[in-house]
Amino acid sequence: MHGILLFAHGARDPQWARPFEAIRDRLRARRPEFPVELAFLELMSPSLEEAVATLRGKGVAAITIFPLFMAPGGHIRNDLPRIVEQMRQAHPEVPIAVQRPIGEVPELLDAMAAWILADVD
Repeated sequence: MHGILLFAHGARDPQWARPFEAIRDRLRARRPEFPVELAFLELMSPSLEEAVATLRGKGVAAITIFPLFMAPGGHIRNDLPRIVEQMRQAHPEVPIAVQRPIGEVPELLDAMAAWILADVD
């Protein structure tokens, strides 16, 4: 079984997490065979480490992390690799892959551009 781990920054305002929770909920509804968790870098919980433990508790054999960041800034270039390496050491039996940040996915950028243009047409 493959686990999906959505990774967002986190904020003090709990409302900030709503769009990310909506993505998680849509994934769970569309593909219930994939355990899906949402984790945050800071200020919110669960942490990435806690979410990996939750997925492991659900019996996943592999995990893919999807960073919900628009750009590969310092958190993606520095913090995420460090945290993932720690998790790989803590769970050597579980392959942990990391996808590119959501802001680097051409199809999503096209969808955002189309949405903006649809509003001004």
